[in-house]
Amino acid sequence: MHTATVFIELGSVILVLGLLGRIAGRYGFSPIPLYLLGGLAFGKGGLLPLSASEEFVATGAEIGVVLLLLMLGLEYTAADLVTNLKAQYPAGAVDFLFNATPGAVAALLLGWGPVAAVVLAGVTWISSSGVIAKVLGDLGRLGNRETPVILSILVLEDLAMAVYLPILTALLAGAGLLAGSVTLAIALATAGAVLFVALRYGRLISRFVSHDDPEKLLLVVLGLTLLVAGIAQQLQVSAAVGAFLVGIALSGEAAEGAHILLSPLRDLFAAVFFVFFGLSTDPTSIPPVLLPALLLAVATALTKVATGYWAARRAGIATRGRWRAGGALVSRGEFSIVIAGLAVTAGIEPGLGPLATAYVLILVVTGPLAARYTQPAVERLGTVLGRQRWVPTRAPGSGPAHLPGQGGAPAQEAGPTVPDAEQIPPGTPTPGSTAADSGQTLDGLSR
Repeated sequence: MHTATVFIELGSVILVLGLLGRIAGRYGFSPIPLYLLGGLAFGKGGLLPLSASEEFVATGAEIGVVLLLLMLGLEYTAADLVTNLKAQYPAGAVDFLFNATPGAVAALLLGWGPVAAVVLAGVTWISSSGVIAKVLGDLGRLGNRETPVILSILVLEDLAMAVYLPILTALLAGAGLLAGSVTLAIALATAGAVLFVALRYGRLISRFVSHDDPEKLLLVVLGLTLLVAGIAQQLQVSAAVGAFLVGIALSGEAAEGAHILLSPLRDLFAAVFFVFFGLSTDPTSIPPVLLPALLLAVATALTKVATGYWAARRAGIATRGRWRAGGALVSRGEFSIVIAGLAVTAGIEPGLGPLATAYVLILVVTGPLAARYTQPAVERLGTVLGRQRWVPTRAPGSGPAHLPGQGGAPAQEAGPTVPDAEQIPPGTPTPGSTAADSGQTLDGLSR
């Protein structure tokens, strides 16, 4: 009877997830907020609380985190990571300073203590690679000049997880300074060793793992990932970091084949993970933290825009591309929930889970809107401010307004401001033309 109940509950959850995913796909937005809301509905205090299958869902959620980080690692080679680290580390430092600080300060102001501050700093720091990649593809911006800058920041954030997660794991476990230092040293040594081996012997590893039979390739990659993740967890380094390093070590045909085979499994267990996080959050605990979550979302959306603008300016991108880069980085998602999930499991602060849920729900919905509309909104705001500054008011009964120093010539209405010619790279559209670099009209609203 217990088995039948588990099957009924799991079947219902997975069916609902499939329907929610269809709805999200139909309207072109990320399914993450719907999965979180589904978890809230199935959790304690929700509409249909689960009972028999919660333990299975918890295990599935842990597998989901491992697969998320494995697939992330498969996206990069060791050479990519080393190149990005050398070229873009100032942008990564600015990203950390601008976006981790608000989370840490908010936790301290709420009286949650230093460990919760480290957790919330990670929640507000890391952007959602999955959501951002999808949004860039949907907007036709993958070939834009600012896109490599965006991707470099995301790569540095992902690489920083290999250092951040072991530190967080040690803090959540209550380890002292010495134990935490040992854990960090192990994590850094492991990451360095994996990068070295991947650079020198990546082809040999991929050749050993690769196989023409998809079944055998799937079993070897999945088994190796779970084994390394378990060993990493045993060493207090974090299972997610172990999976990420396995993904980095694979390259070529092995990485491509594993990516194709594991994508459906990743999507299934990642959805289960978001549901499990929702299950761990009491819906009635969200309203009290909704205002702090909204204020934190607004603050960190602005800091992400500033981060992208600064990094794109440093790379020599024109003004429009700088604003597009900033808007694209606003989305938070899967990794913010992964970080908060570790803290919820450790039970360090009851309000942290609800705050992280509300925060991610706000930014995973508004992030794609920011990516689409930040640049045209800034341009229109600049045009309006320009008109107010340069077009004087007329006194009642007077003739047409004149601009100072124009010798009585009628004032012309101010048009859109155009950047200096040297700031516009070849191929960048001017006002009134078609934005060939993004496949959109200038105002960005055609898609």
